[in-house]
Order: sequence, then C-alpha cells, then structure tokens
Amino acid sequence: MSPLYNITPFTLLDFPDCTACILWFAGCNMRCQYCYNPEIVLGKGNFGYDRALNFLKKRRGLLDGVVLSGGECTLHKGLEDFAADVKLMGYRLKIDTNGSRPKVLKRLVDQSLVDYVALDLKAMPKHFKTITNSNLFKEFEQSLELLLHAGIGFEVRTTVHSSLIDREHLEQMGQYLQDAGYRGNFYVQHFVNGSQTLRPLPYSGKIDIARLNLPGVNLIFRG
Repeated sequence: MSPLYNITPFTLLDFPDCTACILWFAGCNMRCQYCYNPEIVLGKGNFGYDRALNFLKKRRGLLDGVVLSGGECTLHKGLEDFAADVKLMGYRLKIDTNGSRPKVLKRLVDQSLVDYVALDLKAMPKHFKTITNSNLFKEFEQSLELLLHAGIGFEVRTTVHSSLIDREHLEQMGQYLQDAGYRGNFYVQHFVNGSQTLRPLPYSGKIDIARLNLPGVNLIFRG
C-alpha cells in the first residue's frame, strides 16, 4: 500500500522555528472518536516515498523542515530509510505521533533521524480505550519515557472534546505528565466544532479553562 495520502506544501505553524511542509500518512491504529481526519485515517495512500522525495528536492532552499503526520506515520514500512533520505537533503524532521510504536520511534532517535516530536496524549488509562478504541496506553508511556531521555525537542499535546474530556480529566493528564518528569510545554487544543469526525458526537462547548489546576506544567492553549 502506498504510504502517503497528501502533502501540505507550506506551513509556519507545525514545526517550531521552521518553514516546513507536511506529509500526511494514510492509516492509523487508533480510532479516536473526535478525529477530524477520517479521510486520512480510513483512506488509502495515494503515492509513495519517491514522489515525496521529488517534491522535497524541488523545495530545497525554500523549506527548513518536514513534518511527518497523519494518520500515524510510524506504521509504515520503509519509514527509517525515507527519513534518512530526507535528512540527507538537509531538512530538519518532525514527527507527529500517537506514541503507539515506541520501538520505531527509538530507532529513529538512535539514528539521529528526527529533530522534534509532537506526542499526542489522548486520554488517561481509565478513558483511553473509550476515546481511542485501542489498548495502546502502555506503548504511549514507553514513547514518553524514551523522549524524556532522548535529548531532542518534543512537546505533548491533547485535543479536548467536551463530551469526552472534562476539566478534571485534563487536570489528571497534567498531573500525570508532572509525575513522569515532563517539564516541557503541554499544548491543549479545543475540538473544532463542525468538523467531520469518525463518530458523530454531541458538543457542549469548550470546557472552562480559567481555573485549571496544573502546577508544574507549562499549559498552552491553541485555538
């Protein structure tokens, strides 16, 4: 199966301090109810690594970095070789991941093929299966532990849908990260109401963030 679904040719928002493009990988091993990329998660890839590399050759000197997103990029065979080719072109590489493939992430880190990681914290264990339709929280924990000692930049982020995650749940996430030793930015983005999702969900508005109690965590809201 072809790994790539689409390319966003330019972004200033998705890779800190980099002009970048986004390569969207098809498929995912989670089925998050609020996911607003159902066409990518459920769809098939439209093209392979060669086409992406040809695109990147034309963008040398115009872009600083490449974001591998999805879907879940770490599911695809050949990712390490592809990442090595991207790095040989002089690009910085960022990976957006749900943390479910810590062994793949470790190989990328050990080979110095990734410069920055955005790690999605979907939910705490009590709610993880309900929200993601998977049993992959332990794998997420392994990825978090790896990144805490990897010596590369990374962030943790969460999408909040008011029907699935309330203020107490979000505070538990912050406490979990603090207890794990994470001292970076915890980015929280509200679900964008009106987006097509994997499963229709009632929406009761944004949660009240003004009184969140997250000591020791650098909480940053997006949107």
